[in-house]
Parts: sequence; C-alpha cells; structure tokens
Amino acid sequence: MQLHDLYPFKEERKTRRRVGRGSGSGLGCTSGKGHKGQNARAGGGVRPGFEGGQMPLQRRLPKHGFKNALFKVTYDVINLDALLQAFEGKNAITLDDIYVRGLARAGAPVKILSRGEVKNPLTIEAHKFSISAAEKIRQAGGVVTELEAAQKSE
Repeated sequence: MQLHDLYPFKEERKTRRRVGRGSGSGLGCTSGKGHKGQNARAGGGVRPGFEGGQMPLQRRLPKHGFKNALFKVTYDVINLDALLQAFEGKNAITLDDIYVRGLARAGAPVKILSRGEVKNPLTIEAHKFSISAAEKIRQAGGVVTELEAAQKSE
C-alpha cells in the first residue's frame, strides 16, 4: 500500500448537499432558504462587516498613525561572511554578480551588513552599506561603491 492508495471509507465521506431536488430530499421546494426575504434571493445577503445599519466596528474604532507603505523601500540584506563565502577568491563583486548568485532577489535594492571578517582588499558595489561593514572593507584596503536605491520596492 502507498500513500496515493489511501482513502476514507465510503461511510466516512460526507455527502454533499443536493438542494432543490424534490421534497423527499428534505431540501426541495425553497432549498433550505425559507420563504421570501433577502437571504432567499439569488445573490442575497449582506456584505461582510455590515451590522444592520449600526455603525460598523471598522468605522467606530479610531485610526491613527501614518502609513507610508506605498513608498517604503525594503532592502535585501547580505552579511559580509555570506558574501565572501559566495565569492571566494574574487576581488571585485558587482551588483549583477550578487543577483546571478541568488544572494538577493533580482532588481531588489541590496544592503551589506558587517558580520564576518574581510582579509583581502575587495571592491564591492551595492545600494547601501552599514557603517561598520564599509569600515571593515576600507580597512582591508578595499573600495565601497554605493549605488542609488530604487524609489519603491514590492
């Protein structure tokens, strides 16, 4: 027996509701919807959140704060140790190399963080660097190239 052979027994399966198939079924005539009224009609019922004309909860509660989600820029962060491990033996790392290697989503702004040690001089380009990461790269004799970040990220 294998996983695709497993199934519930016939008596364990719940039968679907067949409405409007005669009075003998128990759901004939009005199909279990009662007589007349909004909920008896096709497409009837009230929208989600409707409270019968009472001021709904989402309008009663106060709104506060400032939402800037449309213009928020989210960076894909990479630590120095992961970057150096991915590009071992290479001394110039471009943004395209980072995307090709799969360390960041293609087209996403990239920020380099400082976890890890830099021993060899490196030339790294990214949209942003943490202060300590840039300092570590420069102390090892490397060059930091900051690019302009995209205005908006999904």
